[in-house]
Amino acid sequence: MNNGNQTFVRTFILLGLSNTPGLQLILFLLFLLMYTTTLSGNLLLIIMVRLHSSLQTPMYFFLSNLACIDICFSSTIVPKLLADTISYDKEISFLGCATQMYFHLALGATECLILAVMAYDRYIAICKPLQYNTIIDKKLCLYLAAGSWTVSFLISVVHAAFTFQLPYCKSNQINHYFCEMPPLFRLSCKDTWLNEIAVYICGGLIALCSFILTLLSYVHIISTILHIRCTKGRQKAFSTCGSHLTVVSLYFGTIMFMYLRPHSLYSPNRDRVVSILYTVVTPMLNPIIYSVRNKDFTGTIKKTMGSIHHALCTSFLVVQDLKK
Repeated sequence: MNNGNQTFVRTFILLGLSNTPGLQLILFLLFLLMYTTTLSGNLLLIIMVRLHSSLQTPMYFFLSNLACIDICFSSTIVPKLLADTISYDKEISFLGCATQMYFHLALGATECLILAVMAYDRYIAICKPLQYNTIIDKKLCLYLAAGSWTVSFLISVVHAAFTFQLPYCKSNQINHYFCEMPPLFRLSCKDTWLNEIAVYICGGLIALCSFILTLLSYVHIISTILHIRCTKGRQKAFSTCGSHLTVVSLYFGTIMFMYLRPHSLYSPNRDRVVSILYTVVTPMLNPIIYSVRNKDFTGTIKKTMGSIHHALCTSFLVVQDLKK
């Protein structure tokens, strides 16, 4: 830091989740397991969709986008969290902090929009099945996905630029486990009301509107499901929608709590727990809820595993014959 009339920050220190050595080890192992699950589950989804033409549908196209977002989203935060949990050096450079916050905001916003797009896709598929192929064509899928990524990354540039133009002269210790806007605002020696208004506006446009669109889509889906005469089919559909809505509500609920609440409700300990839900837990749950519980996907995995087993057995028999 430089000393003058004010002290300006050049590096930050992330205080993390805990300073207790025994608890740090438990947290490290827990988050390592969750991160590994996130990577393996989402990579499996992407690979299976790429390999099998039967899964190359609009639904799985958007799921692949979601899986890519979740891998990048977790990788923006969790590796640094793991390193800080077992290290005494919890320092992050000014540029490193700005980069982490930018990608966290951009990917988080993209996930909001993709979740809304996925809900709209399911609404058309279930409520207007005869028009589905006409409405949800390849061109529209590309436009919706590209638009979601582009809008989110452009808006995040504005937030990152505004946040890191603030003078940070109170302290360089961020009471959090990654660089997030609310904890950073508390370190500024300048009034952050303009930044907070920008957060409310963008958060309302992206997170709140996406959540409302998602909710409306599922209301129409549930209304259609209620007209299904088969009790077993209705129960299965409700089970699927219920699990989807649970994950969606968890993600949007925590995002909106962090960014659309009054300034007075800030609480470091509670906010760390809330942030874990949407930065670590949700990316891990998404491939399980949206794919592993889907019969088409699990059926394709079983066929692939069967083909691999058959190929290995054949190779083994060929090798044995050659030895003879």
